[in-house]
Amino acid sequence: MKIISYNVNGIRAAMQKGFVEWIAEENPDVLCLQELKADRDQVDVSGLESLGYEVHWHSAQKKGYSGVGIFSKIKPRHVEVGCGIEKYDFEGRVLRLDFPDFSIMSVYMPSGSSGDERQEFKMEWLADFHNYAKDLTQTIPNLIIAGDYNICHQPIDIHNPKSNANSSGFLPEERAWMESFIQSGFIDTFRHKNPEMAHQYSWWSYRAGARAKNLGWRIDYHMTTKSMENRIQNAYILQDVKHSDHCPIVLEIN
Repeated sequence: MKIISYNVNGIRAAMQKGFVEWIAEENPDVLCLQELKADRDQVDVSGLESLGYEVHWHSAQKKGYSGVGIFSKIKPRHVEVGCGIEKYDFEGRVLRLDFPDFSIMSVYMPSGSSGDERQEFKMEWLADFHNYAKDLTQTIPNLIIAGDYNICHQPIDIHNPKSNANSSGFLPEERAWMESFIQSGFIDTFRHKNPEMAHQYSWWSYRAGARAKNLGWRIDYHMTTKSMENRIQNAYILQDVKHSDHCPIVLEIN
């Protein structure tokens, strides 16, 4: 089974850059999207449905902002919209599909780069989300949490760790959260399969030709619970796919 996660930075803009044609070619079983920046009724999904996908959507209340989706060729037995915490669900950050033997979540974690207020919001989210995920694994032991975490975990995950030491997304407290999240029972599938692979990023600034120079950050993850470790076949990043300032990440499981 192939699972792709992709922050599309606006699904309507991505569709104008051949997004649906790319999905047809890549043919994932499940596609988790972040930053849809559109309501369900604003997007023509007939092309996706014709490829065999069920389309599930969680928009933000604010127009043109945030939002997550999961497109699946496998019919879920249950769809959970939101995480039950109003201030996060208002921003359209969590969507989960339950299948018979595992569940998958598309999550868009907040960015703190716009200032202190949003950084504080991000740190509150991280604490609350960790508790939410930990509680969820009590009833859903086989869980994949796919999406944009807006955090680089280790120096190998960012192009210039020294100059970014005080940047949101690579702050000591954010990296400590990521470490504690992994230690609490989750696997960073990319790093699990590629422990020493450097210069593998999933987001690049639009400034100063960062993408052409591969001056990026790895902030998108497929995290799985440890119970799924023996099902992880492969994990890789599609750095050459360009519908967004992010690129897709791939997880293959059996």
